[in-house]
Amino acid sequence: MAAVQAQSTPAIPSPREHFGFAIGDDYQLATYTQTEAYFKKLAASDRTKLVDIGLTEEGRHQYMIIVSSPENLKKLDRYKEISTKMARAEGLTDEQARALAAEGKAVVWIDGGLHATETVGTMQLIETAWQLVSRKDPETLRILDNVIILLTHANPDGQELVSSWYMREPKPEKRALENIPRLYQKYAGHDNNRDFFMMNLKESQNIGRQLFVEWIPQIMYNHHQRGPAGSVLAGPPYRDPFNYVFEPLMITGIDALGAAMVNRLNAENKPGFTRLGGSVFSTWYNGGLRTTTHFHNMIGLLTEIIGSPTPETVPLVPQRLIPNGNTPFPVTPQKWHFKQSIDYSLSLNYATLDYAARHSDQLLYNIYRMGKNAIEHGSTDYWTLSPKRIDAINQAHQADLKNNTSGTPSRGGGEIPAKYYDAVLKNPALRDPRGFIIPADQPDFPTAVKFINALIKTGIQIQEATADFTVAGKKYPAGSYVVKTDQSFRPHVLDMFEPQDHPNDFQYPGGPPVRPYDAAGWTLAYQMGVKVDRVLDGFDGPFKKLPYGELQAPKGKMDAGNVAGYTLSAQTNNAFLAVNDLLRSGVDVYRLPNGVSGKPELGAGTFFVPASGKAKSLLDKSAKELGLHVAGLSKRPAGAMVKVAPMRIALWDTYGGSMASGWVRWLMEQYRFPMQVVYASDIDAGDLRKKYDVIVFVTRAIPPVGAGGGSGTGGSTGQGPKAEELPAEYRPWLGRITAEKSIPELKKFLEAGGNIVTIGSSTNLAYHLGLPVRNALIEMAGNGMERPLPNEKYYIPGSILRVSLDSAQQATWGLPQQTDVYFDANPVFRLAPDAVSRGLVKPLAWFATDKPLRSGWAWGQAYLQDGVAAFMAPVGSGKLYAFGPEITFRAQAHGTFKLLFNQLYSTSMP
Repeated sequence: MAAVQAQSTPAIPSPREHFGFAIGDDYQLATYTQTEAYFKKLAASDRTKLVDIGLTEEGRHQYMIIVSSPENLKKLDRYKEISTKMARAEGLTDEQARALAAEGKAVVWIDGGLHATETVGTMQLIETAWQLVSRKDPETLRILDNVIILLTHANPDGQELVSSWYMREPKPEKRALENIPRLYQKYAGHDNNRDFFMMNLKESQNIGRQLFVEWIPQIMYNHHQRGPAGSVLAGPPYRDPFNYVFEPLMITGIDALGAAMVNRLNAENKPGFTRLGGSVFSTWYNGGLRTTTHFHNMIGLLTEIIGSPTPETVPLVPQRLIPNGNTPFPVTPQKWHFKQSIDYSLSLNYATLDYAARHSDQLLYNIYRMGKNAIEHGSTDYWTLSPKRIDAINQAHQADLKNNTSGTPSRGGGEIPAKYYDAVLKNPALRDPRGFIIPADQPDFPTAVKFINALIKTGIQIQEATADFTVAGKKYPAGSYVVKTDQSFRPHVLDMFEPQDHPNDFQYPGGPPVRPYDAAGWTLAYQMGVKVDRVLDGFDGPFKKLPYGELQAPKGKMDAGNVAGYTLSAQTNNAFLAVNDLLRSGVDVYRLPNGVSGKPELGAGTFFVPASGKAKSLLDKSAKELGLHVAGLSKRPAGAMVKVAPMRIALWDTYGGSMASGWVRWLMEQYRFPMQVVYASDIDAGDLRKKYDVIVFVTRAIPPVGAGGGSGTGGSTGQGPKAEELPAEYRPWLGRITAEKSIPELKKFLEAGGNIVTIGSSTNLAYHLGLPVRNALIEMAGNGMERPLPNEKYYIPGSILRVSLDSAQQATWGLPQQTDVYFDANPVFRLAPDAVSRGLVKPLAWFATDKPLRSGWAWGQAYLQDGVAAFMAPVGSGKLYAFGPEITFRAQAHGTFKLLFNQLYSTSMP
């Protein structure tokens, strides 16, 4: 991180003077190249400090402008120290905290541009910086005196792409934001706002370090688009449910800031602010730029505003014209210009900053109080309230009433005797854990360390065992990690380790479900397949606290001595990375279908590398860098061996970019699988077997039977732009997978010995090929026709479920027999009665119970029992792999990456 220091203080140009247009002028957008140059000019002001927070995925510099009074900037390190000390709340008394709150300055984060096509965000950031640097009115001076403002650009690469695309058209009236050719974040596109507990992307890491390690602001404000039709913007407070691990002060803090925002707009006669049930936004989910801060006791604000450089219209939506608690001051239908959205955004920023200036000491004290509460809750017996606990109370009471054994009549008015509360929420077995232990001797410890690093990137306190220790009668080796819940960011700790308990949320009793804004369950420890022990009682041991933000590296080892060869466990994801390095260097690698006799840790699919000087050198490097245990064998394995060879891998993508494909592309780059991106036109051109060995189709690539074409980024089946309207370099990306052209070529590819991996809805390919499988989630309608189960009976939004699998099969080598998968209304199959016995289909994973839910919400989950989640089917000389769950979900689901990786090698008997 480098600060850009001003050498002199020349006059700061206005945006109009620098860009050639005013921010908010119709048909005008600034590129990031222009914006970066302007930020450097703003750095000449004595009110600013320009900070380079890191490089983006495309190699641009990502900047944060710190704005405050010159006097505050001279003491910036002290104010940062106070901000982080108050947020962590470690070793402070209330009196000390009040003194620090009086000394410190409120820290407010305002960002823009995360979703680059939401162009108001970046443009308002530029205008806000200019206003704060140039204005001398009493309100601005009061803000500068009392607030440290962190103005952060969230997506430089996206701004450069989107603005350049928009401005390429010389005639302003023809400029449009539609039909951008690729994702506006190199890998994730819109999903860059789902990466903030995982921190895969460089931009997320840059932002996360400032938010959760360096500064820990009391308020963060995340600008987005767009507001619901018939409004100008949606803002705080948000609809229920909110996550049950939150500190109440955080929720009521959002209420207070929301009131400040809407009051200012109303006072300025700016209608159209909707909140609460007026929009879909909630505070349930973790992982967004705004939402992850909620789990760190920050007042995280989101607004979603209308507006575009191309003028638009506020449409007539009659039901939004009645004033109510959601929308106190409705907006009427009208023409809407970009400048209006910029003006609204400035008002909202100033409302936030004015509140912070007036309540600086309160904001600092309250984040301390929330942290202190969290530490106290993690230090004592504590029970988090959630729907399953309340259900347990009600069920126990109803059971007693039914059996007439309660001994205490109901008092009327719906009251229940307190003993039912005590039976659940004073039950020692149901307490929140005091901490979690991540054993160093688990099968895939390098992935466990990646999990630990995700926590570290989000500011969590981690401890490491310096010696062997015992807790609750179980022995753990040195190097194990400990995460205790007696820390200020306890909400985030619980959310990463414990299951989410989403309520049964329906529009009305017996009616359709209310869709969560994003996932219902996401427990990261489950997604990553990390072995964790929950500890309910206080414990200690030979533990050292790691410095905040200090990333960890697993310690590998390589057996010494004369050996016939080396082994790598198939249970370890990093083993695939090491194997790819070996194959690229021309070293022979084999897999052992039966593992190594007498060594359960080296089970089916273990990699074997015959001894050689080159192999030893490369494996020694992999052991050190990847944390692998490279075990030596004194003699060559006697059992079966299959030789491993790299495959020619094709990964489907589409014009505009598929986020799911982008994440897999990122994943393959991280694990060094060579691959080529292909489009529908490449598929339709035929001769696929001459070019590729395996083709990967992520979700939404293969259309349903009877549909006109697969979907792109948004799931529509539209055909996109016309080729003649595009630069020539993008025209080959056009088109969709179709039953008429594409499916016959894919069938030829399979019959000629190619393999296809399908994920999510792209398992539709099985139906196109006429395989003996059918949809398991159907019922017979009154007319005798089959139909999908209605949402009133079966509804599973993004959640984590448990499947059983046969880990002896090549496709599932390295996975445990019980595996957690990310499931988002995904396909589930029934097989024809004789499909398995005739060798037509091999089940790979299935739902063995009627209660597979691990985290989230699964209404009607009993319908899943005995349904097949994944299978392999031979087609000619090739194989189709169908994985219903999202096995690579957002590059978070490390626990199921091997279901893809195993299919990316060619194996044959030596």
